[in-house]
Amino acid sequence: MPASTRRLIARAPQRVERDTVELVLEDGRNITVQRVRDPRARRVKLSIDERGPRLTLPLRASLVTGERFLHEHRGWLQAQLARHQPAGDCAALQPGTSTHLPLRGEDVPLHWDEGRYLRIERREDGIHVQLPPRVSPASLARALRAFYEAEARADIGRWLPAYLPRLPRAPRAIRLKVLSSLWGSLAPDGSMALDIALVLGRPSAFEYVLVHELCHLLQANHSPAFWREVEQRFPAWRDEREYFHREGRRLKARLRALLA
Repeated sequence: MPASTRRLIARAPQRVERDTVELVLEDGRNITVQRVRDPRARRVKLSIDERGPRLTLPLRASLVTGERFLHEHRGWLQAQLARHQPAGDCAALQPGTSTHLPLRGEDVPLHWDEGRYLRIERREDGIHVQLPPRVSPASLARALRAFYEAEARADIGRWLPAYLPRLPRAPRAIRLKVLSSLWGSLAPDGSMALDIALVLGRPSAFEYVLVHELCHLLQANHSPAFWREVEQRFPAWRDEREYFHREGRRLKARLRALLA
């Protein structure tokens, strides 16, 4: 068969498919598990993050296999849910009711003001939200995200000039995103992605992640040579890594709740 004909009748590339499945835990609770069929997956995998439990299936695995795997690991999943349950401060933003917002490792006083236009800004006495009479939750979430992005970029702007002289080049771009598990990444083209939730935590931890990703411009790996570059620029990196192990899940959960 000619190659041109094979291309015409070839199967379309497989895409990730998502749905949900219900599971009854050992304590009788009924929970919803996100089920993901991923062509890149090599084995059945159960994981949990701030968004909840997730079952990943490779293309060759049947739904029955997935459900059996879930049932066999009910005890593990119940323990993980208890361990990673969001703290009580992971609540949605309530207009006129919420009194604080997390920023740079602190709960900053939040003030609600009446106004014609929606606006969020930092002042000496805290964070002020200018709220018009009618505003949708989606608009408020977008404004809050823009506020956090602006605060994060201000921090990056203060730190970045000190590190650039010892790098082969500057990042091509720095984008702020809501990341599910990573805190940052550096693409092959030099574009950097950083989690917006970093600005909720203590500044030294945010700066460490920036330095970490900048060092990937020198070493595109996590080899001993890479960690030597990090050590030279940020000697206290181990303390910040431990901070993320201790507080990272809560920071991500708080941001997701606020932007929900």
